[in-house]
Formats: sequence, C-alpha cells, structure tokens
Amino acid sequence: MVRTVDDDGTVDPWQRRSRRRTPRQMPLWQELPLLLIVAFCLAVLIRTFLLQAFFIPSGSMENTLLVEDRVLVNKVVYDVRDPVRGEVVVFRGTEQWVPQVDLGPDPGLAGRAAQTVGDLIGVGRPGEKDFIKRVVGVPGDRVACCDEQGRVTVNDVPLDETYVFQDSPLDLPPNPAECRSRRFDEIVVPPGQIFVMGDHRLVSQDGRCQGPVPIDNVVGRAFMVVWPASRWAPLPVPETYESVPAATASAGDGPLPVRPTPGGGVALLVPIATVVSVLARYGRSTHARRRRLLS
Repeated sequence: MVRTVDDDGTVDPWQRRSRRRTPRQMPLWQELPLLLIVAFCLAVLIRTFLLQAFFIPSGSMENTLLVEDRVLVNKVVYDVRDPVRGEVVVFRGTEQWVPQVDLGPDPGLAGRAAQTVGDLIGVGRPGEKDFIKRVVGVPGDRVACCDEQGRVTVNDVPLDETYVFQDSPLDLPPNPAECRSRRFDEIVVPPGQIFVMGDHRLVSQDGRCQGPVPIDNVVGRAFMVVWPASRWAPLPVPETYESVPAATASAGDGPLPVRPTPGGGVALLVPIATVVSVLARYGRSTHARRRRLLS
C-alpha cells in the first residue's frame, strides 16, 4: 500500500481510517472448523435435494450392478418428468414388497450415530424398503411374458434384453405369489405407477409377483456407478426400448399424457450450477480479502 503523506509530514486521515477498517484474517484453527461445517451442510443439502450415493445391497440387478456397488441417484429429474422405460430407478416399496435388506443386530448407540451421519450425507446403507430396479413398463403399458422366443413384451413388442443375467426358467408355470417363473400373465400398468424388474431375473423379487410401484414412491434415477472406481460407468437406457410404441389408455385412445422432458439434465444442472457459483463467489471474496490484508 502506498502511503500518502501531506506536506506537513502527516499521514492522510482517509488512509488511516481505511486501515483501521481492514478486517483481520481468521486464524486457521477457527477457519478450518467453519469450512468443515459449511462442507457438511452442503453435503446434506445436495443429498436431500439433488444427488445421493446409493448402496447396492443385493444381487437382483447383477451384472449391471453388483453387491456393494454405489450408484449416483438424480433426485430431481422426476420432479419435471415421469420415469422412462429402461431407466434404473431407486424407490420405496409398497407394503406388498418383501424387504430385501437384512438389517442385522442392533449396532448400538455409536453405530446408530454413525449410520445417522452417513444417512445425512448420503453414504449410509439403504432401508429395508428401499429397492433398485429397471423400469419395464410405464402407465398404460401392457407387459407380459413370453413370446415364442421367451422374451418379455411391452405393448406387443418383444424386448431384446441383453443386460439380463440368469433369466428365470421357462418351464415353471406362472405364479402371482412368487417370482420364480419367467412367465407371467399380461399386466396393464395402472395410471401413476410403473412396472419394474431386476436384471438378475432368477433371484429378483419384482413387479412379476409384488405388483407395480407408485411413481410418487420413486426416489430418483440411478444414472452412474461411482464406486468402486474400477466399475465407474454410466447407466444408459438400452436401445431395445426405443422400438416400444407409446402407451394408450385403451384400444383406440390416444397416448397417455406424460411430462416429456427426456433428460431432466436442466433440472439437475441448474441447482448444481447455483451451488458452484456460490462456492466460486466465496472463494473469490476470500482471495480478495487476503490480498487486501497482504497489501
């Protein structure tokens, strides 16, 4: 800083006042806990409204998703549109859905506290009614199995499900009380609900025997495997679903109304851009403050 000295040798009083108003730099031992609190609050906000890392507890989605994989779930995409066939979704099962997670013994006070913190920041284990499956049918779809080649059909169009691992046997008769058979009678997906199935059909307990799921129960879309690092990969919609025609309410009726925002990317990117902008402004203001202190 250049000091302005008057002819009589005194310092300019304006500079003396501005120097007294210069804020003092916060010590590291005070700034570090504050930054940790800010980071924790941001993690909670992102987990609550934007994204959540979801732990895979069972083999019902193998080999697309393996046990102990972690997927990133977009929690805002279905605020602007409905689920699309072929997407992998996380949802809360209805009372009809049998829990697939063994919660194990009581972890104790310390264990429960750790689980609570993990749940807040989005790295905890899922609840017993949390499921992850693939959307096969949307409202109005007619889903059945099987055609002459043993394939699932949607609106009479067979699906080439190359992602299916260990399909259920064809020789077992259909049983609405269990998901052991590949065959099941035609299901018309009710309005406001989706029909879901696991990629590992042999072990998956899904819509074949537990019924459709309300769209309101869907937590979000799983769009990427993020852990372990060796399995980092997106979860796109398989091409086979592109050939399925739009669902109709009944014969002769037009397509059922949906909220048709294909990607939902804007709904995800706008909040993230806002958070990044706030952090960038905070960083610039901190950098400028330190420059003033050092000048």
